[in-house]
This record gives sequence, structure tokens and C-alpha cells, in this order.
Amino acid sequence: EGQRSCWRQQLANAPTLLTLPTDAPRPPIQRYRGGMVQDTVEATLTAALHRLSRQEGVTLFMTLYAAFAVLLARYSGQDDLVIGAPIANRQQREWEPLIGFFVNTLPLRADLSGNPRVGEFLQRVRQLLLDAYTHQDIPFEQLVNELQVERSLSHAPLFQVMLAFNNTSPLPQQVGDLTVTPLELESVVAKFDLTLHLSEAAGLLQARWEYNRDLFTPATIE
Repeated sequence: EGQRSCWRQQLANAPTLLTLPTDAPRPPIQRYRGGMVQDTVEATLTAALHRLSRQEGVTLFMTLYAAFAVLLARYSGQDDLVIGAPIANRQQREWEPLIGFFVNTLPLRADLSGNPRVGEFLQRVRQLLLDAYTHQDIPFEQLVNELQVERSLSHAPLFQVMLAFNNTSPLPQQVGDLTVTPLELESVVAKFDLTLHLSEAAGLLQARWEYNRDLFTPATIE
């Protein structure tokens, strides 16, 4: 109940829709037609992001979330917006080796009111994420019901944009007699209007933008 109360307070009167400029009108019913654009953040910028994070006492994900929130605020004209983020949801050490899908989704509400400076906004984000991590046990679908969010067939509830960050070690290339090679598959389903997948390997950030083709053209995402 304490966690529910925290989320009710955090998301009270939150905007129900992020009004990004789209290339086509939003259809009345989502068709989930997806596309993908990939890019790489160069090593010097990735290193600079790490330095900034250490300087401000935040994690790299907090810095990336803050930057993404600023980008979305600039395009939408909103200083109050909600971005979804998946979390591993394995707080107990005993859960770490278990096979299974424990992931939960957190609706993270960014507050850019007052046009904060970079350092100030990073501290806002730090507190926001620490609070969210502390109250991550409530399943997202229960949270949607708890908040009695207005539902629409044209967009996802609570948030329409997601940021996912993976900083786990890559799979070993050899498993016994098997050689393992990851394959990137073109996404044909867009679960949200826009999802930014970020992963870090060998000093580089890899970015994969998954987008709704009913709303955006590839050129816009690029």
C-alpha cells in the first residue's frame, strides 16, 4: 500500500499523452506497425557522458534518461512528461540466478519546469529514479488499474515513449562446442510510439530506435 501511495502521488495529474509532432495523424486504433533505425554514439561522446555522470554523482542511465527527456520536451513543447523504462526487478540476491522473465515497467515522470540547468535537472532525475527503484514491486498493469487511467485504443496508457538501457556483459562467443553470434532482427512491431534501446559495449553506445510507422517516417527518426 505504501508503494501504491507513492505512485499515486508521483503520477497525480500526469499528462496522458506526449504530443510529439508526427508525420501523419494518429489513427483511432493502433496497428503497431514498426520500423527501426540504428546508430552508434562515438567513443569520445560515450566517454564524456561517463565523465559527466561521475562529476554529477549519477549513473550513466540517469544521464541518458535526462538527455532523452530534454529531447522529447524540445520536440513536444511539454515540460511535464512520462517516459517508460523496463527494470530487471530482481532485488533479492536469491532471484539473480533464476531463469525467467522478472522485468517490470516503470513510468518515470520528468519535471523540466523552470528551465533547470543541466546539473539541477540531473539531480531531479537522480531522485526520481531512486524513488522509482525503491517502489518497483507494483506490476505495471496493476498500476494502470490503480490510477484509473483514461484508456484509448489510439495510444498506450501512462506513456507512449520508452527508454531501455542494457549494460550487461555480452554473451560469450563460445559455449562448449557452439559458436554464438547475435543477430539483429528488423522489428515489425512497435509496442509504443517510440522506443530508444541503448546498449554499451567496447566503449561505445549502440542506439536502436523502434518507431510506429503509422506516425513517423524513417527520415524523421533518422
